[in-house]
Amino acid sequence: MQDTVVIIPTYNEIENIEAIIRAVFFQSNDVHILIVDDNSPDLTGLKVKELQKEFSSRLFLESRKEKSGLGTAYIHGFKWSLNKNYAYVFEMDADFSHDPKDLVRLHKACVDGADLSIGSRYITGVNVVNWPMSRVLMSYMASKYVRLITGMSIHDTTAGFVCYKRHVLEAINLNKVKFVGYAFQIEMKFKAYLKKFNIVEVPVIFTDRTKGESKLSSGIISEAIFGVISMKLKSLFKS
Repeated sequence: MQDTVVIIPTYNEIENIEAIIRAVFFQSNDVHILIVDDNSPDLTGLKVKELQKEFSSRLFLESRKEKSGLGTAYIHGFKWSLNKNYAYVFEMDADFSHDPKDLVRLHKACVDGADLSIGSRYITGVNVVNWPMSRVLMSYMASKYVRLITGMSIHDTTAGFVCYKRHVLEAINLNKVKFVGYAFQIEMKFKAYLKKFNIVEVPVIFTDRTKGESKLSSGIISEAIFGVISMKLKSLFKS
């Protein structure tokens, strides 16, 4: 997994951060990690700085002044990664909902020809552990809704476990990515879809966090529901 960086945005992930960093590094001696921390009150960023002493050439930290949304954290990370000339750039959560062992499988999908590989919860049924049924249904139906509105054939449109080849991120105008929450994941996939990149879904099992608190809110969900319609309409009127 040479030339690979895993971007992990954090806000109050002190209970998970050391374990997820060590688990990712265990998968490959070549992979690097970029933590984008939004000035976590629980001092997640300080813990990362401590770990940098052990992983000085592989672990990087970008500290932001305040909590500014998942989307802007990833955009910050994408720009940093492109500037550092990484060939493969991952999105990944800090809470072990994404299994670090699957990094190798997503990376291989891109090496084998995908421009963008998605760790998909829904490509082979519903592979979610520890979620209440109400949230499973909400997530599953959200992806169905997005497929209907956008025309994309992707089963897990809201997935946050993704590997990009650098040319995909170079082709997308990152300064014009609008959404900051849940809808950010949809928007990035839609922009890649419109540019006809080869998008491959890799089946994974998603396990809900056991430590720390979820960042999902009603505002984030509303952004996704109404933002998808706006995003689709704008794409129809572009020349």
